[in-house]
Amino acid sequence: MTARRLALAPALVLGLALGCSDHVESERAGTPVTAERVAGHRVVEQIQATGELLAVDEANVAAEVSGRITALRVDEGAPVHTGDVVLEIDRERRELELANERANVAGARSEIAQQNRELDRIRSLHESQAASQAQLDAARTRLGTAQAKLAAAEAQLGLAELALRDASVTAPFDGLVARRFVSVGDHVSEAEPLFDLVALDPIEVEFHLPERDSGRVAIGDEVAVRVAPFPDQVFRASVHVVSPRIDPTTRTLRVKARVENASQMLRPGLFARVELGVAVRDEVPMIPEQAVLQRSDGSVAFVVREGNRAERRNVRLGVIREGLAEVVSGIEVGDHVIVRGGSRLVDGSVVDVRRADGTPVDVLQLGGDSEIPVPSPVAGNSKPARSLP
Repeated sequence: MTARRLALAPALVLGLALGCSDHVESERAGTPVTAERVAGHRVVEQIQATGELLAVDEANVAAEVSGRITALRVDEGAPVHTGDVVLEIDRERRELELANERANVAGARSEIAQQNRELDRIRSLHESQAASQAQLDAARTRLGTAQAKLAAAEAQLGLAELALRDASVTAPFDGLVARRFVSVGDHVSEAEPLFDLVALDPIEVEFHLPERDSGRVAIGDEVAVRVAPFPDQVFRASVHVVSPRIDPTTRTLRVKARVENASQMLRPGLFARVELGVAVRDEVPMIPEQAVLQRSDGSVAFVVREGNRAERRNVRLGVIREGLAEVVSGIEVGDHVIVRGGSRLVDGSVVDVRRADGTPVDVLQLGGDSEIPVPSPVAGNSKPARSLP
């Protein structure tokens, strides 16, 4: 009997060991999933848009008088200051015309003086009844005609003086001669374009915001501007124009921001990317995008609750950036959200939480905060943040 009991002992030990193993495995029975602790993030919400750089002052300067171009003072691309003479249009001829009009005015004044003397003489004769009333009236008429001729001559003199000033074409503001359309010897007519003048400092960026963001921008807001020629540089701008109306065709709001450009690195016509920071929120729960499942009743996610069971949560999402989705409601910071394996779960399912390498763990925790810029959806060619259904 002793020998028999000794023979059965190893079998009994083996059976107990196997029974314990089955018990341990039964405790871990459940759907294998991976989970992460929901961390609180700082979310810097931004509006992103595309736009174009424009000159604050830009003019197409045209001829005010007709004539031949007799002098060019500035080349294309050269800087000019307000009042600098850029070119001249037959100035000598205008000086001669001015001299002629001055002579006409002097003659008209002499005629008035003569008619005044004649009127005094006729009036004296009329008082002594040596001249009739008709002669007196005629003398008064001749004086009035002479005065009208003087007024006309003075008006012509003023036009001649204006023409002489306009013969020297000047820069209306500080800037650069962007393009010249005429050369010395060309004959130009009134209103014919002569040159383009553009001011580069400051410069402004014009962009459009969608209707839903129209109430989130105000004069004085700071804007970050990026352009392709300088991809690593950010230019700061300040909003100075917000259109009073929404464009009925595009349903967008036109906005302008001014950029200091003393270095003249920025030029009108450049394509620009604009970022307008509108809000900063701390401790925002954000979960991996793949943790969100789409069901008939909307977006859902599963969290691990006590007892290694899955709890189904209906979630309302905000914006998505870099694979993370903002949770507006349904999940809080500190919850443990199931990232992989959730598609096979129902509410109350037993789960076997594992690390990414497959090793089991009670709860996989993830801590730490980070700053995640989150843009709002925008119209145009800019890349908007996505919102899950």
